[in-house]
Amino acid sequence: MAGGGGGRSIRALNVAEKPSVAKQVAGILSKGGMRARDGRSRYNRIFEFDCVVRSQLIQMSFTSVTGHLMELEFDDRYRKWHSCDPLDLYHAPVKKYVPQDKLDIQKTLEEEARKCQWLILWLDCDREGENIAFEVVDICTRANRNINIWRARFSALTDRDIYDAITRLSPPNQLQAEAVDLRQYTLLPVNGADLRIGASFTRFQTMLLRDAFIIDSTTDDTNVVLSYGPCQFPTLGFVVERFWEIQAHQPEEFWTINCTHNSEEGTATFNWMRGHLFEYTCAAIIYEMCVQEPTATVTNVRHQEKPKYPPYPLSTIELEKRASRYFHMSSEKTMKVAEDLYQAGFISYPRTETDSFSSTTDLQTMVQEQQEHPVWGTYAQRLLDPEARLWRNPSSGGHDDKAHPPIHPTKYSAGESGWSQDHHKVYELVVRHFLACVSQPAIGAETTVEIDIAGEQFAASGRVIIATVTPD
Repeated sequence: MAGGGGGRSIRALNVAEKPSVAKQVAGILSKGGMRARDGRSRYNRIFEFDCVVRSQLIQMSFTSVTGHLMELEFDDRYRKWHSCDPLDLYHAPVKKYVPQDKLDIQKTLEEEARKCQWLILWLDCDREGENIAFEVVDICTRANRNINIWRARFSALTDRDIYDAITRLSPPNQLQAEAVDLRQYTLLPVNGADLRIGASFTRFQTMLLRDAFIIDSTTDDTNVVLSYGPCQFPTLGFVVERFWEIQAHQPEEFWTINCTHNSEEGTATFNWMRGHLFEYTCAAIIYEMCVQEPTATVTNVRHQEKPKYPPYPLSTIELEKRASRYFHMSSEKTMKVAEDLYQAGFISYPRTETDSFSSTTDLQTMVQEQQEHPVWGTYAQRLLDPEARLWRNPSSGGHDDKAHPPIHPTKYSAGESGWSQDHHKVYELVVRHFLACVSQPAIGAETTVEIDIAGEQFAASGRVIIATVTPD
């Protein structure tokens, strides 16, 4: 990072992706001593404070955008539906523009950029964030061509991550930003934001089918749009295909025989090793044979130790899967809650494909922060005790998006006053998953008992935990 030269203070415009993140980061860097004033947009305030970075005094102005500043549209001659064939949209020029509801944010950036020598971008550290960063760069450099541009890269809203980011500023990555533009401009149907496929198919099917069907609408039928989403429509196709398969399924009756053994320790259920039969007569004959000769003879007993290995570090997909399985929480709800926890500084950035911790990550410090928790604090203490021999360096899942670490706790909490039950659940899931990652595998003993009744084979199995630690 270049110095300011001669000890002269530098004025820097800082831009975050959301107002809440701007306030959080500004609060950390200013140690709570920031001043707030209104910008052109009443939702995106400006926080001012002084900050020393590498012995250089910087006068900080910290504001935000609200996601993407710009949208895509075709040139004017292609925007009317009957101005061209829908196929022409695959080659038509597209341009970015700032929509009406974001003009106030644009004006704030332009005004602040004219007064600054530096622009520091605090957008999310993924491709989408990099793309938004260059939207901000485009607006600010048009207002101030000489402004120096820096990128702050962080994965958690904690003091450690934010101070580390401000001391390791680097240029933004234009290739990552262009990868997002390429997806949106070209034919790749990555998501519903793809302009060309969505617009061309929407025009084509609307003009083709509008007059072929009677569409029940409270508006004028000429204004009905049959929209197409390049992601949603194929997904709908899978859903419909599966529905047809279920409708076409012809159920067939089958019969099975099970037996139980009652003892003081409980009831053991033995399953028929044939599984089931579709012939009722055969099943009934075998059942009568078993009833007439009910004595069971144990033919085989197998004991086998099976380790239960810790999970890989937590990625976004795994977080969504586990929240759905344990809490019946939708992916949308899970990510909304996880985003709240991230913005409040309790967990790391929740959108990541990475399931491998870097060798330089201070995992033990993360565990230390959980020692006071009333539920899992004792276990966290045992993890750090060398004599307990519970610690195990986490396994690598083999995925690294090069942007963010796996999801992990960044700040201790026994529960905040403003948290909903969902916030408690997701935070606990993240913490418990992390503690499991750095634990030894559990060892279970599985016992399978096979019995014979009138020549028919039945089996029952059960598993008990022998140890939660595997000695070295």
